[in-house]
Amino acid sequence: MIRAIVVDDELHAREELNALLTQTHAFEVVGMCAHAVEALQAIKRDRPDVMFLDIRMPGLSGFEMLSMIDEEIMPIVVFVTAYDEYALKAFDENAVDYLLKPVEAERLQKTVQKLRKMVREPARPPYPVVPITRIPCVLSQRIKLIALQDVECIRSDIAGVYVITGAGEFFTELTLKILEERTGMIRCHKQFLVNMDRADEILLQENQSAQIRMQSGRMVPVSRRFFKKLKDTFGF
Repeated sequence: MIRAIVVDDELHAREELNALLTQTHAFEVVGMCAHAVEALQAIKRDRPDVMFLDIRMPGLSGFEMLSMIDEEIMPIVVFVTAYDEYALKAFDENAVDYLLKPVEAERLQKTVQKLRKMVREPARPPYPVVPITRIPCVLSQRIKLIALQDVECIRSDIAGVYVITGAGEFFTELTLKILEERTGMIRCHKQFLVNMDRADEILLQENQSAQIRMQSGRMVPVSRRFFKKLKDTFGF
């Protein structure tokens, strides 16, 4: 059985596709997600083989979401769209296939044949990524999209990853690795990334480490391991 998740902001569309996938007897649907953050959670938790991904969703589009997934757990992607103009774009993004809504059972069978071959391969197709300019953060009943220019730093601990702004700290499902690679923020410590556009000064210390004072007055640590990289970057 092919383990799959369905990502679509419309409940009817999710249920309809789930029914069609079940009828093929080829899939175990392990997740039904209404938005990108739910999908990121499901991918980390359930490690699906395939993701049926709606392209146009409020907040974060399907294309934006792809840039937020670690390569090690990236599923095979089948785009699902109601808009023909997105079909060519889907192939530009190296999708295995795309399905136009409303999805037809006969057309889905062609996708099934492709997927049966691909899930046996250990490698996944590479998906081009775009820089992350907004970071999705989880609040109690909503998702907050924080613009990168508003971020002072990002920290991780045993509880997870937190985006720090002048307004407070916000939990995100994204990893430090992804955020470092795709935001341009600088790793200054094993547990910290810093937005140097928001830095005020670098306070040097005797043990080949430092602290960065942000414009807000917040202090961000620089460990010995990352001190040289910071020093070379800024030429001091």
